[in-house]
Amino acid sequence: MEWVHKGAPWDEQHKLRQLHGRSSASLSGIRIECICGKRATMGGSFNQGALRGIGLDCSGHRPWLGDVDGQPGDCGEQLRVVQRGASNVYFPLTMSSIYLPLWGQDKDRKIVKLLENPKIWDRLTSGLDEGNTIQQDRCESVAWVLDDVDPVELRKTAQKKLDGTLGDTNSRPKSEEDFRRQEFEAMRNGKGGESTDLLVDLRRGDDFGQPLSGTLGVVGLVRKLRETRVFYGFSRLIPLENPSREGVLPLALDDSIDWLPASVVRGEGIFLEFAPDELERWSANSMVANRAKELSENYNERRREREMSVTDVSAKYVLLHSIAHALITQLSFDCGYGSAALRERVYCEKDDATRPMQGVLIYTASGDSEGTLGGLVRQGEPDRLNSVFQRAIDRIRWCSSDPICIESSGQGTDNANLAACHGCILLPETSCETGNRLLDRGLLVGTHDASDIGFFDHSVDTQWMKPR
Repeated sequence: MEWVHKGAPWDEQHKLRQLHGRSSASLSGIRIECICGKRATMGGSFNQGALRGIGLDCSGHRPWLGDVDGQPGDCGEQLRVVQRGASNVYFPLTMSSIYLPLWGQDKDRKIVKLLENPKIWDRLTSGLDEGNTIQQDRCESVAWVLDDVDPVELRKTAQKKLDGTLGDTNSRPKSEEDFRRQEFEAMRNGKGGESTDLLVDLRRGDDFGQPLSGTLGVVGLVRKLRETRVFYGFSRLIPLENPSREGVLPLALDDSIDWLPASVVRGEGIFLEFAPDELERWSANSMVANRAKELSENYNERRREREMSVTDVSAKYVLLHSIAHALITQLSFDCGYGSAALRERVYCEKDDATRPMQGVLIYTASGDSEGTLGGLVRQGEPDRLNSVFQRAIDRIRWCSSDPICIESSGQGTDNANLAACHGCILLPETSCETGNRLLDRGLLVGTHDASDIGFFDHSVDTQWMKPR
């Protein structure tokens, strides 16, 4: 109504109809007419400031929260016209974390499950002695209701969990990287146990023989894991990353609501920690650094346009991320999981270079029985992982889009990839942490002009990795 009448008065008696002309297939070929005689085409409606030009700004309505009582002037921000169903109408913002029940290691499984029950945990912690000690009588009351539970052991385990919860506030994770570092340390040190939802069976890199023994430091067979995925908001027009940034649209009308929708899924996986000395030696190559810089500049160019913070993309991160994609593609053939059922977590420092990480977790967390069949973990055994790597690297040496793909200076979403396309290492976007960005198989296997920049041509037996 506002677009057709351009400021002229109208009421509920006015009716519109839409006509598609034959003169143009563009927006100018779509004509809206009112019974009062006013008419306008849709040409120009998508232009910046088009609605403000007719005196129409945001009223403050938030229909996704049931809030339709906003009055003109409550918001006042400029409205943008977008096509219905366009990808920039809605960008969900989610976070995920691997559960680390380190307090439950070597404890009775029944007690661990009890303490993970929110109602029982609230019962035990609602009345603490001196604010930091579990009361024995509360443990005895819980044990009295439930058979075969030792109240003394229950209190001991509950106290260990509480101590970890209260802990030193300075040591608690304050950023996404801190959370990742806790996961990285737990995986590489084989934390968890049979009684918890995390069980990591470690293999040393030396167990795999040549050539992976010089490339891998630790391999963790993650026989059990639990992942929590939280939906904390969404944005429109521009994808955001920081939940505290202005522009993240809330999920609750009442600010007092202190919970978010989440899902908990269980699965299995393979954790790979790469040898830091090999990574440093490879990263020292100036040609490697220049190629990573080119990718970083492409990525940050679009971030600047969107008024997002600039981030440094290291060659090590691109390498680890590309390895994860290559292995997921190969594992989907070898162990029977669909590629959309496998996910990645890349452990690489971005903020604190003094505490490096160099790991990849490939896991399945599909929410049903498919997530715990054991086939993925089996591929991480010493007698299989070598051949998995060989086939994965052989597969990405050539792409059906070569030489265009391998010689690309920017392709994919936001031009944030170099040698990476759907013919080689791109995955379903649900499997990738960055939406199929920051990938380059050239850093894995080299390019036609610079074969020595490939990590797997530099750090391992090149004859083993050469195509057969």
